[in-house]
Amino acid sequence: MRHNKVGSVMTTDVVRAEYGTPFKEVARLLAAHRISGLPVVDEDGKVIGVLSETDLMMHQATTPDPYEPKHRTRLADLTPGAKRQAAKGRARTAGRLMTAPPVTVYADDTIVQAARTMAQKRVERLPVLDEEDRLVGIVTRRDLLQVFLRPDEVIRREVVDEVLVRTLWLPPSSVEVSVTEGVVTLTGHMERKSETEIAVSMTRRIDGVVDVVGNLTYRLDDKDLRTGEHAPHGVTEDWLRRL
Repeated sequence: MRHNKVGSVMTTDVVRAEYGTPFKEVARLLAAHRISGLPVVDEDGKVIGVLSETDLMMHQATTPDPYEPKHRTRLADLTPGAKRQAAKGRARTAGRLMTAPPVTVYADDTIVQAARTMAQKRVERLPVLDEEDRLVGIVTRRDLLQVFLRPDEVIRREVVDEVLVRTLWLPPSSVEVSVTEGVVTLTGHMERKSETEIAVSMTRRIDGVVDVVGNLTYRLDDKDLRTGEHAPHGVTEDWLRRL
């Protein structure tokens, strides 16, 4: 089953900084291009960190106010996090201010993989790399959400072709497939319980599917069959192992 790749939705004209790019130049880049962050690359075009508006704001927040009285050193000021913040407060270049190591994805990764990485790492953008780990694009949350703009009829055709016909080897009309606002409803009677589970699981993985309603019945509950005894083979067997 085909998934859209990150390379199909990424922005290729990437605004970037180098390790020695001055602080004010980074601020100008963000403002001029109306973006909230950018990657930092080395001389080979490899991403060594990322910079965001938060990093710049942290620099400002940690810069000492000349009119405030000096505070005594506290134990909390000696923690690794406090030391990193203090270092950013003294930073004058992108390399000193950036967050490293960077969270990245590859152009050949699926949109699902990128979305999962973005959610797990709690980041708003991901630099995109090629096979040699060089920067080729950047993808944002908005880019990844484009997948949910796929028309319902396009999603329906993919469910029929990829799930019913190519994987389960069923006639296209064996299961009724309807899609409304990205929600797929599967209705019909199948031979095995495992087939109903595969149909729902595979449909849920199709790009643009918001949810799946499985109104599927079955004749045989093959859950407890011994390995090799009337068990499905090929692609179907591979999907059973993933459930």
